[in-house]
Amino acid sequence: MEIHHTTGRLAAKLSMLLLVIAGNALYALAVKLFLIPAGLVTGGTTGIALAVEHGIGVPVSGFVLIFNVLMLTAGFFLLGKEFAATTVVSTFAYPAALALFDRLLGEVVLTQDILLCTLFSGLGIGLALGVVIRAGASTGGMDIPPLALNRYFRIPVSVSMYVFDFCILLAQAVFSPPEKVLYGILLVLTYTVVLDKVMLMGTTRTEVKVVSSRSEEIRSAILKRLDRGVTMLSCESGYLRQETQMIFSVISNRELPRVEKLIREIDPESFMVVSHVSEVRGRGFSMSKRYR
Repeated sequence: MEIHHTTGRLAAKLSMLLLVIAGNALYALAVKLFLIPAGLVTGGTTGIALAVEHGIGVPVSGFVLIFNVLMLTAGFFLLGKEFAATTVVSTFAYPAALALFDRLLGEVVLTQDILLCTLFSGLGIGLALGVVIRAGASTGGMDIPPLALNRYFRIPVSVSMYVFDFCILLAQAVFSPPEKVLYGILLVLTYTVVLDKVMLMGTTRTEVKVVSSRSEEIRSAILKRLDRGVTMLSCESGYLRQETQMIFSVISNRELPRVEKLIREIDPESFMVVSHVSEVRGRGFSMSKRYR
């Protein structure tokens, strides 16, 4: 049993490591193929690197490596060694992948359309960040100052991240035309939206609440015909003050039409509330079902 448990932990760590490397490689590929050729401005460590490259000619990959190492060191002292351990892979994987793609792809340009470059940069960066964060790691760099400010001064991470990104965009606005700055804002908005979607991907479910005079029949039908769990909540009607029961169940999004049809067949006059939930954990979802 102990050997099996150890093997499982090693497999989980290897899986996390591969996902973090893949996420950083995708980030670097999006930057190399779309962001840099279009001369776009952006936030984060890459945005600072682009400003420094324009100012003093330091290559983007070289600056990112130096900056990430400095931030990793600061994160070790300010946020602890556990945080640093989850960040160390990204600290070196992203600049290494960027340097590799720069050497392999050279001056390859897929498109000259700045809008396409903006959208695909946003899609690639957002997806890459989502993969790394869902793997339980950090991308390092400019992720660290907002986390430190949140720990020591209780400043919300989202607020400080937006402030830092805005300042970084302003720094690049000095040498970029206004149109490029506007595209940069669109880029930041795009990868923020994509990141949010990736973080919720595969975890959203549908919550169904039903009040019916035939609650027992509906409960039995959901359990037997749909093989979904049900919780019965005692409640009281607001107008007649009658004791009744509410059926509560969480189902997959695809099962909703079947549930609605089933409930209408049993009680067309039932009162049903449907809502989306962002994440569900427990037996039957994040854990396998157990029948008794």
